[in-house]
Amino acid sequence: MSNTEKTEQYTFNLSDKVTRNKVSFKNRYGITLTGDFYLPKEKGNELLPGLAISGPFGAVKEQASGFYANVMAQNGFAVLAFDPSYTGESGGEPRNVASPDINTEDFSAAIDFLGLQENVNRDKLGIIGICGFGGFALNATAADKRVKAVATTSMYDMSRVNARGYFDSTTPEQRTQMLEQMSLQRWEDAKNGTPALAPQGLPSEIKGDEPEFVKGYFDYYKTDRGFHPRSINSNSSWTVTTPLSLMNMPILTYINEISPKSTLLIAGENAHSLYFSQDAYKAAAEPKELVIIPDAVHTDLYDGGSKDYIPFDKLVTFFNDNL
Repeated sequence: MSNTEKTEQYTFNLSDKVTRNKVSFKNRYGITLTGDFYLPKEKGNELLPGLAISGPFGAVKEQASGFYANVMAQNGFAVLAFDPSYTGESGGEPRNVASPDINTEDFSAAIDFLGLQENVNRDKLGIIGICGFGGFALNATAADKRVKAVATTSMYDMSRVNARGYFDSTTPEQRTQMLEQMSLQRWEDAKNGTPALAPQGLPSEIKGDEPEFVKGYFDYYKTDRGFHPRSINSNSSWTVTTPLSLMNMPILTYINEISPKSTLLIAGENAHSLYFSQDAYKAAAEPKELVIIPDAVHTDLYDGGSKDYIPFDKLVTFFNDNL
């Protein structure tokens, strides 16, 4: 396989009912984002409803977000799957950085793009956020009143998990220690002129005694199922100081302000992340719905897993009803 073929690889096959074109657009901070724009081949004359999709956290558009876009375009939507700022083919320096503000803005920039397309109905725009970009999707929808409906799958609240750890297990002392270490790291980064990368989050091989969710991530990101050379989770790591702003800036403070627009939260019954969706559901105002997929784990909702766990019929109906 040539380097070009490897770089352009997708983790799924493009439907013969869909076209895909690479596009670029700028966010409010002047960062150029790169995305894939999926359209149904049989469009008719009516303007199409539009969807912006991104995630998981540390993934690229050739992985789960593109998989979703491919299916939703088959069902009559114009869909933009994009790489967030500082990752994938999108711009922004330094690389491998996340921001609760800028990554929320990335979704609104995608809505900017969709609303300017001559074949898209700007009054019918929605968002799908996967994993960590589920939280950013909810945050964007709360503020951006152009978005008419939002759905998340395997949602993470990245601010919460960085600030408090899994299941809110981080103690105040541990939090202080983490912040002290990253604060001192800033001097090292400033001296070196570039931020240091953290160790890779996933092991290079599985021994068998890892937690289920580590095995799930490995099975997706580190195997032929979902590997992509540009994916941080497959092939690199975040900067050491990336958690700083996430730990200090909660992203779901105003989730109740999504209402009166509709919220759909989808999560696996056996997902380690299920509590994020359950708590977001409690905090959101009506209209809202929580759909729990029997037997599914977190990464089953990236590409359907072994049993086509992703309820695409539900997603299509939800957006057709609410856009």
